[in-house]
Amino acid sequence: MTERETISISTDPAFLQELSEYLDVLSNPIRLKIIKVIEREPKEISEISARIETSYANTKKHIDQLVHIGLVKKEAGFGRETAKGIHPVWKFSLAEGGMETLIKNMGVFSRINIPIGYGDIQGRLDSVRAAVLRESGNDFPALHLLEGKNAGVTYLIKKDRVLIGRIDPDTPSMTTEGDIVLAEEYIVVTRITKPHAILSKIGPGWKIEDYGSSGGTFVNSESIKQKVKTPLKNGDVIDLAMGKNSARFLFIVNE
Repeated sequence: MTERETISISTDPAFLQELSEYLDVLSNPIRLKIIKVIEREPKEISEISARIETSYANTKKHIDQLVHIGLVKKEAGFGRETAKGIHPVWKFSLAEGGMETLIKNMGVFSRINIPIGYGDIQGRLDSVRAAVLRESGNDFPALHLLEGKNAGVTYLIKKDRVLIGRIDPDTPSMTTEGDIVLAEEYIVVTRITKPHAILSKIGPGWKIEDYGSSGGTFVNSESIKQKVKTPLKNGDVIDLAMGKNSARFLFIVNE
């Protein structure tokens, strides 16, 4: 088995302890409500407290936990004008790409084989994942890019047919909003104007097809036939070509 045939995710005690703590933070429904409240624009604690209908002190406690795991950022801003003027306040907002990161994390964690003796981590993970998708309203599948220049980016799939390929600076108008366009550094990936592959929603499920690329498309390291729609399931690994300068994605869907 080659290194590219699977994603190795550690199941050592230290990792599982950190995962448990991460789930503890997200398992509280108040914290998920806070994420929803600050998703669009920064807000000070008093505003958040009023929206979720809990005390200032309790809101601050939950905010601090979300800041600790990196989902929420804290920045200085200005409060509402009063008779004494406008005063500086701390404002809190969802970290850039925070919701996409959260959905991606839930997908990555779903691939972990939890060993015996680690309590109810799997059950808590399933519960938190469902709650995150329900509270966020982002019940979209996603592709998380694992390698290369843009590694770490998560693309939410918000339409039923998505072109995937490398940027084509000569004809940028050929792509539409929601298509997945990779940097020029992914040199073995066919340009988006061809494109390399197409992701489509067929009935209740999703399928991917290679659109005649030179490098091929692979699902879980198995080459798929050109122009044939291949079914995908949560946790599948998609490679656009193989080797240096290719692109590897993790497919995440709420099944």
